[in-house]
Amino acid sequence: MKNGNFGKFLLLWTGELISSIGGGLTSFGLGVYIFNLTGSAASMALVTLLGFLPTLLLSVPAGVLADRFDRRLLMMIGDGCSALGILFILLCMMGGGASLLQICIGVSISAIFSALLEPSFKATITDLLTADEYSKASGLVSLAGSARYLFSPVIAGFLLAVSDIKLLLVIDICTFFLTVVSAAVVRRGIGAKETECTEPMLESLKEGWKILCEKKGVILLVVLSSVITLFMGMFQILAEPLILAFRDAKTLGVAETLCACGMLVSSLILGFRGLKGGYVRTLGLSLCVSGIFMSGFGLFENMIPICIFGFMFFASLPFANNCLDYLVRTTIPDDAQGRAWGMVGFISQLGYVVAYAVSGAAADVIGKVSGRGVGRGAAYVIMISGIFMALTAVSIMFAKSIRELETENVLGNQST
Repeated sequence: MKNGNFGKFLLLWTGELISSIGGGLTSFGLGVYIFNLTGSAASMALVTLLGFLPTLLLSVPAGVLADRFDRRLLMMIGDGCSALGILFILLCMMGGGASLLQICIGVSISAIFSALLEPSFKATITDLLTADEYSKASGLVSLAGSARYLFSPVIAGFLLAVSDIKLLLVIDICTFFLTVVSAAVVRRGIGAKETECTEPMLESLKEGWKILCEKKGVILLVVLSSVITLFMGMFQILAEPLILAFRDAKTLGVAETLCACGMLVSSLILGFRGLKGGYVRTLGLSLCVSGIFMSGFGLFENMIPICIFGFMFFASLPFANNCLDYLVRTTIPDDAQGRAWGMVGFISQLGYVVAYAVSGAAADVIGKVSGRGVGRGAAYVIMISGIFMALTAVSIMFAKSIRELETENVLGNQST
């Protein structure tokens, strides 16, 4: 039934790729705008937190909706309506400039509707593809996610050199329409999802949690992922103020793109070849070296080592994402994918909330106390986070319950 659907997946993926690029333009532009407005890493972190928190809090009920209603329709609603928040910020900009409060409101509105997207998108992948195609698809999905780091920064940096942030917002709004169209075409091609689920939403949430807890390795893997996202969130927030403290927005855009090329290379390799085994070992090793390269990123106020360490950091991430996706996806029944991914997204990304809440303030305080400014304060926080991330990653390889997930999947595939 799923055979021959890879072309439909590619169409859907193309829409998400375009959406990711547009969202990256807005994210980059707002980061530069806020840093120039306030000079504070904490202000940048606040906007990121408010843009992320609604998506996180709504990810679990969004996952339930993905199992109860047509997943492609939910994607269309989420993508289309999330443009409203960006439009609000654009109107404020055209009125003479947006305040920090107005930006926070607009980003939050966009994030609320975006919450519908991820569980439905991931569950749709399961609808379309066979188990043998999951690994290859995961590499392409990682590539789409990396587009906001790979293409958007350099495009945004050059556009800001000749125009202002309003142009970036207009482009982002236009990309929403393209992604809605791609989801509509796929929906028409495979039909609306029929569902007979009538259980209350609370029961569906409990069922999603029960599915994750059925195997100790799954819930342990998700919890450890939350710890990893804590350290990665520190890097995500503080890389920009680290560079903006001694270079301009154009240089920042080029540097971010060069660094993200590492993710492009790895994602393309995984997209064409995939992984054939050793998922737990690859997951632990890739996250461990990511932490080491993260620490190296903050060592110097020099763009050459920053780009080298950043490239290697991003190059290791798709391998980790691929392994995590495979280990979780192949353990969850098809009809519970939406609920399960909503729950997985919620738990695994709790670390980002903590990171966004404390990283900016920590960088500001350390920079002030050390007398070296917010840029070096950000560098110190990144280096410490990288060390702890590497240590946490090592524990994954020695967790027996996580290793058993891969063994069970191999035995299951052999029996079928």
